[in-house]
Amino acid sequence: MPERGDDLGRSMAGGVRRDEIAVPSSVPAHLRKPRLRRPEVAEYLAAVHGIEVAASTLAKWAGRGLGPAFARLHRTPWYERAEVDRWVAATLMPAAGIQQGTRGNSV
Repeated sequence: MPERGDDLGRSMAGGVRRDEIAVPSSVPAHLRKPRLRRPEVAEYLAAVHGIEVAASTLAKWAGRGLGPAFARLHRTPWYERAEVDRWVAATLMPAAGIQQGTRGNSV
């Protein structure tokens, strides 16, 4: 998994990962690339996952150590599409040990 700020050549070397989700054919071709720039990630999140987030919000999260992991090539942040998908899955998963639908119930 790429670390924040790693060199692009080191952290994103190699081919397509086996754990990538299949991108629907309805998604524009420029969003099906294995690596995306920040504005493309914002567009990808909306198109594939239904998450509306601005590129500027992704930049703020990156500065705070939040959001999907990315690598930099010179000054440009690049996100692996598979890493964005993993981040969405991890972020949207309920916390371990917390049962859904028990809020307000006392034992």
